[in-house]
Amino acid sequence: MKLSSYPGDVALPGGKMEENDTDDAATALREALEEIGLDPNLVEVAATLEPFFSQHLLRVVPVVGLLKSPDEFVPILSYDEVDAIFEVPLEMFLKDDKHRYEEREWRGWKYILHAFDFQSNGELFHVCGLTARILIRVASIVYQRSPSFNMQAPDFQHLQVALDFPIVIMNVETVFYLSIAT
Repeated sequence: MKLSSYPGDVALPGGKMEENDTDDAATALREALEEIGLDPNLVEVAATLEPFFSQHLLRVVPVVGLLKSPDEFVPILSYDEVDAIFEVPLEMFLKDDKHRYEEREWRGWKYILHAFDFQSNGELFHVCGLTARILIRVASIVYQRSPSFNMQAPDFQHLQVALDFPIVIMNVETVFYLSIAT
């Protein structure tokens, strides 16, 4: 709740690449250590996915890692950035039962905002937007199947090729780290 933008939103650990970061994985591991106390030695980086773009056109590169010893991970939250940490079954992001969506419009184009609700320790967490899209993609790769729901509105497929204005990509890179227990 202390963040200046999107306070209270559910997000994956992540942040901007810094000068000493050698690559996206290094950024993701550093950010996960800073935000939730995840020791990089407990993580095996499994993949770096294709970039996603936020609604403000920030480039986001998801880095997927596996916890080598899940029992050794004891979260230490940076309370300036994180209020709570919770685990969610990854397969949930492929199923219809906790999925809902809203049709929205951006510059005249329709798109679907995906959302999932998950209860953990008596608290309801709402996972939506970019975080939901990344987790749907990761779950699709891990489980080698498409979600049981429609991913996009009919005309959103043509958005990438039909834009009639230039997209300015800011020189800011956000990297998320996701740990998956197998």
